Parts: sequence; C-alpha cells; structure tokens
Amino acid sequence: MAGRDLHGLLKAVGAGLSYARLTDFAARSGLALAEVAAVLRIPARTLARRKVRGALTELESERLVRLAALFDKAAELFEGNPLAAAAWLRGPAKALGSKTPLELARTEIGARAVEDLIGRLEFGVYS
Repeated sequence: MAGRDLHGLLKAVGAGLSYARLTDFAARSGLALAEVAAVLRIPARTLARRKVRGALTELESERLVRLAALFDKAAELFEGNPLAAAAWLRGPAKALGSKTPLELARTEIGARAVEDLIGRLEFGVYS
C-alpha cells in the first residue's frame, strides 16, 4: 500500500468509518449484516446506535478493514467469486481446528491464521 493510501486509511479509521461502509461491505461480500457485526463484535443494539450516529468507532473501523482485507484474500483464492469466498469463510476448516474462518477473524491473531491458511491453499499446500 502506498504511503498516501495508508495515511488516508489511517485517518479514515481514526475518524470512524461511515455506517454506509459497513453496509456496502456486507452487500459486496454477500455476508449478512448480522454476520459482519458479529465478527466486528458489535451487538445488535450498538449496531442500531451506529446506524443513527452514521459512523463506527475507531476500533470497529479497524476490525472492518481487517475483515474486508481477509474477504478480498478469500475472494482471490476463489478467482474473484464473492459467493464462494463467503461460503468458505462460513464453513469449518480442519486446518483451523474445525472453526470457521469468520469465527477466527474476530481477533487479529485469528485473522492472521486465516490469512496463513489462504496463503497455503493458494500454493497448494494441503492443510
């Protein structure tokens, strides 16, 4: 990522991404808004408040950026097919202790484990 892009992203995350970014990601990914909110650890009542406010917190924004990046990597694995990527993210993976990639994406450490698995799958390393 270029310095200017990184600076802009950091600034946007620090200010709190718009609620529209959240709903746009849910629509683009094929993941239900409730699924995305669960990964971001936003309870339903808090999500309703974010909608009224029109923006996420910095921490929620950072989690959304992390999830979007993970989704994009999964979509690349499935040759740009968002439905296949969403299905894979929802399904248990033996290499992840039979947990779903979405479950693990709730934390930074878990998201890195999912990224590592995607990398291994891209290179044909059975996991």
